[in-house]
Amino acid sequence: EAQRAHVRKIAALGGSGGTLDYDCAWFLKAGADVNCGELPSPRSCTQRGEGQGEGRQQTLAQAAAPHPSPLPAKGRGEGEGPRIAFVATNSITQGEQVAQLWPLLFERYGLEISFGHRTFEWLSDARGPAHVHCVIIGLTRRDDEPKEKRLFSYDDIAGDPVETRHAALSPYLFNAALLPSRYLVVSGRAENFAAVSRMFNGSVAADGGHLLLNGAEHVSLTSAHPELSDFVRPFVGGEDLIHDLQRSCLWLVDCPPQVMRSIPIVIDRLHRVRGTREASTKAATRLKANSPGLFTEDRQPRSGQYLALPRTSSERRHYLPMKFLPYTTIAANDLQIIPNASLYDFGVLSSKAHSAWTDITAGRLKSDIRYSARHTYNTFPWPDASDKQREKISGLAQAVLDARAAHPGSTLADLYDPDTMPPDLRKAHAALDKAVDQLYRRAPFASDRERVEHLFGLYERLIAGKT
Repeated sequence: EAQRAHVRKIAALGGSGGTLDYDCAWFLKAGADVNCGELPSPRSCTQRGEGQGEGRQQTLAQAAAPHPSPLPAKGRGEGEGPRIAFVATNSITQGEQVAQLWPLLFERYGLEISFGHRTFEWLSDARGPAHVHCVIIGLTRRDDEPKEKRLFSYDDIAGDPVETRHAALSPYLFNAALLPSRYLVVSGRAENFAAVSRMFNGSVAADGGHLLLNGAEHVSLTSAHPELSDFVRPFVGGEDLIHDLQRSCLWLVDCPPQVMRSIPIVIDRLHRVRGTREASTKAATRLKANSPGLFTEDRQPRSGQYLALPRTSSERRHYLPMKFLPYTTIAANDLQIIPNASLYDFGVLSSKAHSAWTDITAGRLKSDIRYSARHTYNTFPWPDASDKQREKISGLAQAVLDARAAHPGSTLADLYDPDTMPPDLRKAHAALDKAVDQLYRRAPFASDRERVEHLFGLYERLIAGKT
């Protein structure tokens, strides 16, 4: 809490800024230092809060126009002014932090990115071998920026970089020369742009584990009390989905009271749930102690199937692990779910286009991807597609599912490990990738970086249309 308060004070975001990494404070302090240590009043576009997202995006769109320099150049030549460079965790160029940090650096301090090293691996032995994913970012004042910005990209994060040169760099560390505004950042949205189903988290038990059952407990309980069979459901969280782990839960939404009261072990578990909730520090959880047989937050679909993907998954996978589940399987809170998702939805979300968007807009837990409906799913520029094109994507998506089914006993972790991915599944995904890419443009993309640059152009137009 002391560190968060420190960052909030430095960021001067009106009491917010608590989600900024500590790295960000160094960038902000350096920005103030090259402006004679002065900390100007924060502009309205950097204030956070409900209903302020569009105002922030409008201000950033205006940022493409020339800015007045914070201080006069005083006749300096290019590169003679103060310069900043830091090694930092790569999370400051990914996910929600970008929209918080970079408008301050661009607008409050008049800084520009002069060079960058995209994500690479730094092997630290400070506390034993630890692989840290880093970036290096150089900054100058706007009145002193170089005409060419050097960008170093690592196809192998443990290998050597390839250098390219550009007129402008995005805070996501890709070529921004073709964007209407180099200052464009992705801000979280409550709703998505396309006419697709809403994504949200699974249900919250807040039960102290007393509504959950392992395999042996499931068998023992339903064998002794077959009348309870309809009220014991499969329970799936993120790790369960990826590794095909088997858990169950008591799902007592429609269970008759006399059935519950007739089973001592159920009554005992409900008493324990009540005690856990009554001891909670959250008032809302304490209130739910009066209904111990129900999850505190029930978001479970009541019919059909839903598409489930973990909120956290390994960055090593080339595709997000996701699976269709029946409504009778209860989704835990660490799953993101899309009720009534179609094969077309699965196909687009399983493509390289969506994976490339995820890589830059999702947050990180250590180096793992932390998927967010607000920051990734709702901001994703879905392609326009005719009925015929949607039918084609649906067929290719089914081919991916068929290729998975050809390897019974293999988990999503097995199937999507880059080292063990079966050739037929890899081929099915390649065909799907090609078809989805062609929905965006005819010319193939040479890399994920090209995909991202194209998607950012679409995103900018979507934002302009909404604001």
